[in-house]
Amino acid sequence: MFTVRLEKEQHIFSAAHFITYDGDVCERLHGHNYRVAVEVEGPLDENQYVIDFIALRDEVARLIGEWDHRMLLPTGHPLIRVEVHEQEVEAVFTPDGRRWVFPRGDCVLLPVSNTTVERLAELLATRLREAIVRRTGRVPRRLRVAIDENHGQWGIYETAG
Repeated sequence: MFTVRLEKEQHIFSAAHFITYDGDVCERLHGHNYRVAVEVEGPLDENQYVIDFIALRDEVARLIGEWDHRMLLPTGHPLIRVEVHEQEVEAVFTPDGRRWVFPRGDCVLLPVSNTTVERLAELLATRLREAIVRRTGRVPRRLRVAIDENHGQWGIYETAG
């Protein structure tokens, strides 16, 4: 089996988030300049490559572009209530009532339980896999997505078949 790895300078996105931990602790709102690396494993196709690097590059850029310069909010968190209004999005951490209000266009609502780098890598891998299948008609044997949130703090998710 063959593996290709894509880690480009332009595969960076800046976003704000907050996470919870230890059950009921919610950290302060902050941001990161996230970096993304992707590995795709599979047999060689008729062109003698696993996947066209240009197609992979463009799909990664398109997907992370949706998150770039946005507020990332989890819609599946049991203690964070996210309400979408016409012009704004309100997020409330229910244990202590902390509340944030953001312009609607500045937010990305993510179907995750927490906006940790691990969950972001999982979501990106899922969406990238769908994009690869749609664009190339091929299913990667293995897809690995790594997201770095702070110069060496990587969250990695791998999906097979």
